[in-house]
Amino acid sequence: MKIIRGKLEGTLIIEHDVFVDGRGFFLETYSRRKFDEAGIKIEFVQDNWSRSSRDTVRGLHYQLNPGQDKLVGVVSGEIFDVAVDIRHGSPTFGQWEGCYLSAENKKQFFIPIGFAHGFCVVSESADVLYKCSDFYSPKDERGIIWNDPDINIKWPLKGQAVLSKRDLASPTLAKSEKYF
Repeated sequence: MKIIRGKLEGTLIIEHDVFVDGRGFFLETYSRRKFDEAGIKIEFVQDNWSRSSRDTVRGLHYQLNPGQDKLVGVVSGEIFDVAVDIRHGSPTFGQWEGCYLSAENKKQFFIPIGFAHGFCVVSESADVLYKCSDFYSPKDERGIIWNDPDINIKWPLKGQAVLSKRDLASPTLAKSEKYF
């Protein structure tokens, strides 16, 4: 397993050892021992799976009390995955980092507490699996509008963004709660 430090403090891109033979491939998407040895001592308590079509944008989401670390990967298709630093006082507050995750590259993106998370589907469809360090809590769920001009994410859309009503109603970062 190779861990690449992201440009924002705390984000990580994980490249796994993939074993390929005539039958296909095998890899460990998560090994607590390997993550512990790499200094990522997170207890994950919930796995989520979403399927979305091309140009779907999900996010930018985060949770309060205490928040969620996320380990994101793709098992079918490809996404452009994004983390936005929402830690007030951080030197990179309001900055974003993005990476492509796909069934082909088998990479994962680790996004720590204090970041909003979102993604855009760049293939016909994508199945996204991600681990969370805390349980989903509807009362603590928050969002930032996906196209906040102050953040200025360069989403690789081919057409019009497909969004939920909730995501369309999210505030800008400047108008969101100052929690982290």
